[in-house]
Amino acid sequence: MEEGKRQKQVAAVLSEDLNDIFRRLNLNMIDGGMVSISSVKVTPDLLEARIYISMFKVENEKTALKRIESHAWEIKKELTARVKHQLRRMPVLKFYLDDTLDHVFKMEALFKQIEEERKQHTPEEGNKS
Repeated sequence: MEEGKRQKQVAAVLSEDLNDIFRRLNLNMIDGGMVSISSVKVTPDLLEARIYISMFKVENEKTALKRIESHAWEIKKELTARVKHQLRRMPVLKFYLDDTLDHVFKMEALFKQIEEERKQHTPEEGNKS
């Protein structure tokens, strides 16, 4: 189903404010890696916000996600203060790992492997007479 205009607006506001909150709470750097909010999806009734977290070079992603979830009350409190004039009700925040980056790296590795195999199996162009 297509995301509505209001859903997109609320998601954009939440995403921007959440990024600021993450920086303020030092949640954008965990275990020497970078943590960022890749996207925010809001349900059609605007009662739930699914926050997708992207992690780069974080050693233990599950532990990092638990750390973020342990700050969920503080994050929601500050977010509520920021958007109280824009939303009637604060959506429930749910955090998910965004593994899109992992899929990209796997696909790139597969393409490199295919290209290497193709180079090994095709005869040299210069050897033709």
